[in-house]
Amino acid sequence: MDDNLAAEQQAGAGRRARGDRGGATARRAARSGGGPGIQQSFVDRKIKVYEVLDEEGLALIEANADLILEEIGIEFRDDAEALAMWREAGADVRGERVHFPKGLCRSLLKSAPPVFTQHARNPARSVQIGGNATVFAPVYGPPFVRDLEGNRRYATIEDFRNFVKLAYMAPSLHHSGGTVCEPVDVPVNKRHLDMVHAHMTLSDKPFMGSVTAPERAQDTVDMAKILFGEKFVEDNTVVINLINANSPMVFDETMLGAAKVYARNNQATIITPFILAGAMSPVTVAGTLTQVLAEVLAGAAFTQLVRPGAPVLFGTFASSISMQSGAPTFGTPEPTLVSYGAGQLARRLGLPFRTGGSLCASKVPDAQAAYESANTLNSTMLAGTNFVLHSAGWLEGGLASCYEKFMMDIDQLGMQQKLAQGVDLSENGQALDAIREVGPGSHYLGCSHTQANFQTAFYRSSIADNNSYEQWLAEGEKRAENRANELARRWLESYEAPALDEGIADGLKDFIARKKESMPDAFT
Repeated sequence: MDDNLAAEQQAGAGRRARGDRGGATARRAARSGGGPGIQQSFVDRKIKVYEVLDEEGLALIEANADLILEEIGIEFRDDAEALAMWREAGADVRGERVHFPKGLCRSLLKSAPPVFTQHARNPARSVQIGGNATVFAPVYGPPFVRDLEGNRRYATIEDFRNFVKLAYMAPSLHHSGGTVCEPVDVPVNKRHLDMVHAHMTLSDKPFMGSVTAPERAQDTVDMAKILFGEKFVEDNTVVINLINANSPMVFDETMLGAAKVYARNNQATIITPFILAGAMSPVTVAGTLTQVLAEVLAGAAFTQLVRPGAPVLFGTFASSISMQSGAPTFGTPEPTLVSYGAGQLARRLGLPFRTGGSLCASKVPDAQAAYESANTLNSTMLAGTNFVLHSAGWLEGGLASCYEKFMMDIDQLGMQQKLAQGVDLSENGQALDAIREVGPGSHYLGCSHTQANFQTAFYRSSIADNNSYEQWLAEGEKRAENRANELARRWLESYEAPALDEGIADGLKDFIARKKESMPDAFT
């Protein structure tokens, strides 16, 4: 962020929000079991990425993707404007299928920024997207919740607001996310207004916008202008948005319409092929990577046709399916290899990268959920992912947002945040004074260095029980999900909203009221 931009945003900070109150809330969350340390605006990774492809392998996949783009093509369905734009750019448009001359997409993507800032209404919460930054955002999209009483049911707007509150209070979540659950008790054509409003008012972290229709994307932009000021939104990125390819090799009118709205307004899009390998892509890792790259190249390049310089991310959601049942599987080796390879391809393109999360197919927050989520999350971090959707709360293959798993996941995110700091090689990190003081045959428990560092030396889980068996018995034999349940209840009871200027709050309410009055309820 340049100095003028920082000054401009800081000058408006008092009008938009009071960051000190948000910080106090984060500290209260930490005291009530929210994990160690203070809220970071994003993870600044100090550890190296893990790479699975050498130069020959990367070049092969890139060449194969170019063949797909040129010979097979990508369909841009029901969008005459998009087809006209591609035709004018030099592509071969046959009906709704676009064939791309070699190098066209890469040439267009030269205008896309490799790193950008998504601004939050509290400037201290703004995030860097790209480079060595990793941003954790919560679960996105489930129509069901598993609530604190153990019931699986359809999500409500109250659930949505609760998850926004929990994300706001979590030190290891840097982002409020988007559709943290689908509130089915609000009409389909109006719920986006309540959802975006919740992110804007119940949290001061950055957030995602609506993509389910172009007009809903425009509503998000218009609400952002009320929150941040019209000039600030024109000049800066304040919303990030998920644009899925309809794999294999199709972009539909809904996603294209939303992408055009956000790109034209200089807001960020995540172009993400939604892949269940074996159904939406080939069963092989190399074949899946090839298709992912082709789809991203076409979708991301389209945003630059709309507005050169609009922020865009290389996204991939890659899982596999059971060859017996056809059901999606998570935490398995092949999607891990896809994530590592896609990260390499994104860095070669010079685009920020999105993948991964805490994904699982389990129906409850059990051992299966833990293993599958850990496998996915570890590879997400090591792949060098910049924006991590579904970091917390994902259950049942993405069909349910779970309160207990949300709390368990953010505990694991705190560990990943600590891991990403790498090895401390400072004088304190070398600990030679401690080694001299203790000498052979003694212990370090009481030495000066240990006393000075014991509070921050090791990550202390807010969920795990490391006490004796006898103490565990005496405290009620609680499982991890029981402790997570209690923690979620405590957080929600202690939640305090970040301050928001009354004029802005009233402006948002008025906008929503006018929009809702102008349309009849629609639940389909």
